[in-house]
Amino acid sequence: MPLLEVSRVHTFYGNIEALKGVSIEVEEGEIVTLIGSNGAGKSTMLRSISGPTPPREGSIRFDAKEIGETPPQDIVQLGISHAPEGRHCFPRMTARENLDLGAYLRKDADGVERDLERVYELFPRLKEREKQKAGTMSGGEQQMLAIGRALMAQPKLLLLDEPGMGLAPILVERIYETIDEINRQGTTILLVEQNANFALDVARRGYVLETGTVALTDTSDSLRQNPDVQRAYLGT
Repeated sequence: MPLLEVSRVHTFYGNIEALKGVSIEVEEGEIVTLIGSNGAGKSTMLRSISGPTPPREGSIRFDAKEIGETPPQDIVQLGISHAPEGRHCFPRMTARENLDLGAYLRKDADGVERDLERVYELFPRLKEREKQKAGTMSGGEQQMLAIGRALMAQPKLLLLDEPGMGLAPILVERIYETIDEINRQGTTILLVEQNANFALDVARRGYVLETGTVALTDTSDSLRQNPDVQRAYLGT
């Protein structure tokens, strides 16, 4: 049974249908990517899974439990963390305070401390910036902080929305190296990224979304070889 199973989901913003019967699956231990152009429904899919924009129709099952109508804070406790598009760090709080907020619902102080050290090992720059206000940090540092904050909730499934957005290519490479390491350490990842080259490098499988529907799904290697994907998303 998949760790995450999204079945025939319809999600709306008011009267606008953003997801039109989308179905995806993520197996435990995988990195799966959603690629597509702006407005395709990628971010809406993550928001439907994590709870801020719940689906109007369809089913979302996580770890064999239906979560389609579950409040976001309860979804976090079940084991899903979301690092949203645009980072959304708390600018007047320090890096350490942002990380502490990621563990707000946890009661295991020893485990929280271990995960804090894990985040600092993954992102040594955050240790250096521990007492710096997040709003004064660079875009790359804020992206590290957003991912680190999500990891502090000890997720089974990590949702990453455009982790490379607005960053220089060298920083994007570093971020994706760390995403690969997070997965090797045992965290399943569902990744949204417009830069399909980076996403397909780390993902095992991918879904191509077009105007709220799944247009194509295949292994990352096969998607790389698909002429339509090459023309539309890989710049070849």
